[in-house]
Amino acid sequence: QVQLVESGGGLVQPGGSLRLSCTASGTHIRFHAMGWYRQGLGKQRELVATTTTDGSTNYADSVKGRFTISRDGAESAVYLQMDSLTPEDTAVYYCYAKDILLGTSWGQGTQVTVSS
Repeated sequence: QVQLVESGGGLVQPGGSLRLSCTASGTHIRFHAMGWYRQGLGKQRELVATTTTDGSTNYADSVKGRFTISRDGAESAVYLQMDSLTPEDTAVYYCYAKDILLGTSWGQGTQVTVSS
């Protein structure tokens, strides 16, 4: 597996924005798929957004129009721009990267808290 390093979480007021970053450490593998899941307190982990090497993206209905996923294949990195945040977006956000040979790797998680 590959080590994924996340950053960008924090505390933000409702309506605010955050940008999460996730970089694969020590490798320049162009992963087949990269994306983000999240898990709120007492909730199941859910898919937030994902992107594949062909450029396709997929979003959870709850974040469509507010979140944007992008990636830098050359740097094995994925980003999540989160706008118009609401308290319902409060969760630990986990980055993942899937490679056909290496399988799926996960980041350690970064806390996003939306509160006034």
